[in-house]
Amino acid sequence: MSTEFNNSKRNRIKEVLDEKGISQTWHADKRGKSYNTINEYARNKRQPSIEDLYRIAELLGIEAKELLVEAKDKKWI
Repeated sequence: MSTEFNNSKRNRIKEVLDEKGISQTWHADKRGKSYNTINEYARNKRQPSIEDLYRIAELLGIEAKELLVEAKDKKWI
């Protein structure tokens, strides 16, 4: 099984922030994370840990599963 990452989207953080009218700066401030970290999550350049994913979901008032994208390309699973 390959652990190679591809460029496909793995989270919906940016979409949910946009839908709720929340800036990445606000999110970073509320989470005590750097803007760069949140921006990397939003651009799918870096993925949050499971714990962080749940914290992000709680802050946004949604279920963690709403931040996930179903894998169509199973190479990175």
